[in-house]
Amino acid sequence: MRVRRTLRVVRRYWRFAMRRGRVLAAPARRAWRRSLHLRVVASTLVASSLLVGAFGWFVAYRSANILLDRAQEEVFAQGSNKGRYAERQLSVHRSPVDPKLPTTINETVNLLAAGDPAVSNGAFVTIRSALFPNIKTVTSADVDLSGLITPEMVEQVSGETREAEQIRTTEINGVQTKYLVYGVPVPTRFGQVELYYLVPLTTEDRAANQIRTTVLATGLALVMLLGLIAALVTRLVVNPVRVAARTAQRLSAGLLDQRMKVDGEDDLALLAASFNQMAANLQRQIVRLEEMSRLQRRFTSDVSHELRTPLTTVRMAADLIFAERDEFEPAVARSAELLQAELDRFESLLTDLLEISRFDAGFAALDAEHTDLVPIVQRVTDRLAGLAERIGVTIVLRLPDTPVIAEVDPRRVERVLRNLIGNAVEHGERRPVEVTMASDDAAVAITVRDHGVGLKPGEERLVFNRFWRADPSRARQTGGTGLGLSISVEDARLHGGWLEAWGAPGEGAQFRLTLPVRAGDRLVAAPLPLIPRDRVVEAQEPVEVVG
Repeated sequence: MRVRRTLRVVRRYWRFAMRRGRVLAAPARRAWRRSLHLRVVASTLVASSLLVGAFGWFVAYRSANILLDRAQEEVFAQGSNKGRYAERQLSVHRSPVDPKLPTTINETVNLLAAGDPAVSNGAFVTIRSALFPNIKTVTSADVDLSGLITPEMVEQVSGETREAEQIRTTEINGVQTKYLVYGVPVPTRFGQVELYYLVPLTTEDRAANQIRTTVLATGLALVMLLGLIAALVTRLVVNPVRVAARTAQRLSAGLLDQRMKVDGEDDLALLAASFNQMAANLQRQIVRLEEMSRLQRRFTSDVSHELRTPLTTVRMAADLIFAERDEFEPAVARSAELLQAELDRFESLLTDLLEISRFDAGFAALDAEHTDLVPIVQRVTDRLAGLAERIGVTIVLRLPDTPVIAEVDPRRVERVLRNLIGNAVEHGERRPVEVTMASDDAAVAITVRDHGVGLKPGEERLVFNRFWRADPSRARQTGGTGLGLSISVEDARLHGGWLEAWGAPGEGAQFRLTLPVRAGDRLVAAPLPLIPRDRVVEAQEPVEVVG
């Protein structure tokens, strides 16, 4: 139980530490993602540190090995010479119990030490015998060498009668010192003794440390210099890119006269010149397109207004002929009916063009008032009931039982619903069209669902383009102009609302109109989903059938 409690505490502290670490590291991660300069300099520092570190380690390692090899060669040569000298001095004795033997050993050690400059720097010469314990060990100085001459080394030199060497560190006269110990067997007439030559490696260690310090300092200076060079070079490259990015942002914000400064004739200057040329071309194209768009809007507005007068005259004549069609011959009467229908369609087109021109000119105004949206939906469906009956489509209403009050322009909302429901009836493939309404404290949503051919991927955005049709070859039932949905989406935006579409091939389509309850409020969410619920399960709500 106590273990589990401890584990829970550890996990809790670990999670807290991880969260705290992520919070503290967030500025660094953000700077790393956003700054190319930082990434280049940091990468250069890391790569150069690894490279210089590996090179410095190799140089220091090789230098220390070279110093050690030279010390070993010198010690081996000196030790061999001392061994031969000791062999000549001790070979005069025929017995290990010769009373003069200790004196000869002392004199030999003193002579070997006196003629060696290394002894003054802490080197030692000692003669001992593992085969004859009665022979006293003699050393050039009164020190304990048991920590330097190990039993394993003694066994090698005395037992295998061969030279041996090792590096040992021990405390001599209160100082930790590293020694190179060289042992050589000394054959005599009475048997074999061993000579050990011990040389301190203080000078070599000091030289190796100096080399390591020099390499480290040089490496650090080189890494810092490389980082500085990388920072300067990257700055030279990144600054023009940053200037280009800022200039591009200003261009995208509509400041078409922004240009980059061109200095020199290098690649960066070529980039700046090319960017400026591109900006100039874009400015010319945008100005030309704006002028063409302005002329097109003006032409549309002028033509729409100019056609109003002759249309009114033709309408009066057509109404007169249409009213007297029963007195004409059948062919003439049919022509009068066709004339009346086409005039209705032409007048609808002119009305749509005038509305579009008002949106383009920014003259469209919202006449908002508190309105119950339920009667508007019912009124629109009642007017389209005859068309739905002729086509064989049933309109299904799912409306709240209580009034849904919103601050909207009733004329524009009715026009949007007429376009949406009319299109759904036309494309419903003789299947039911479902109109659903829901609301909350902030928004009202109305969806129009059909079960026709549906929309292909990407067409849910194209349907709001002017004059766009999914299938241009389809026969028109409602005499549409191709401007209905584009006017509807402008009406929705004028309210501060949304008009969205969803569709799938063979599954039909659904349009959702979302309006704020209070004019000027910002929409956050819609009370109804854009993707129909009937894709998963059929709705079980009570419905009202119209048509």
